[in-house]
Amino acid sequence: MPSPAPDFQNQSFLFLSINIGTRHVYYLPITVNNLIETFIYFTVRHSIEATWLNDRDQFVFPKDGWQTDIEFQNDSLAFTLFHGQNRISSSEGINHWIPFTEQEVNAKEKFESPFMTDFINGKIKIEEETDLFRTSSNQPTKREFSEEATAVFDAGKELWKYYHSQPNVNVNASFYDIRAHFQGRNAKGRMNSKSDDERYMELIGELRTKLSFLADKIKPKIYEYEFLKE
Repeated sequence: MPSPAPDFQNQSFLFLSINIGTRHVYYLPITVNNLIETFIYFTVRHSIEATWLNDRDQFVFPKDGWQTDIEFQNDSLAFTLFHGQNRISSSEGINHWIPFTEQEVNAKEKFESPFMTDFINGKIKIEEETDLFRTSSNQPTKREFSEEATAVFDAGKELWKYYHSQPNVNVNASFYDIRAHFQGRNAKGRMNSKSDDERYMELIGELRTKLSFLADKIKPKIYEYEFLKE
């Protein structure tokens, strides 16, 4: 995840990918031990739309309340997985970000990595460094999602199922790959904003609507924990 300047005018440069890009910024390596912090940072930066009014507003170091707010953490997880700036692509390496099992989306083959569903279901052990010589481990627990986050997962599942119903698909496709499959690219290689597939447009529209409802739920926490100050 690149870390551009912490203001709204640089939001478009904040995304997730498997490979390091070419911009002259710090790229945060994402590991199992900082995954929740990654979700939160990404969500805080993207859940409020950038406008000319907030263009220069600065994100700052927050209060500690987010560390024990499990619902906020899980909302951020859902938001990140299905946001358009999540550019994880299986064309660049193993896709560890598939949020469903093969059975849930009727996949015809086994996924290369079950990491994300294992993480969601509390099957991944997370180690937290406490000092130079020892670590303490957080007991993994299954993540429970709010009504708004669950609606996002439900909408996303319908999109994944529709993709896997198509012929000759990439079984390990990410959200970014699925969008590219249906929307295609222009002569410059940029992904088109729309697709001729009406069913896909319905499904992606529903997912984006549910994601906007989740963003509205998250926004007050951004100010409560002072990632932004009013």
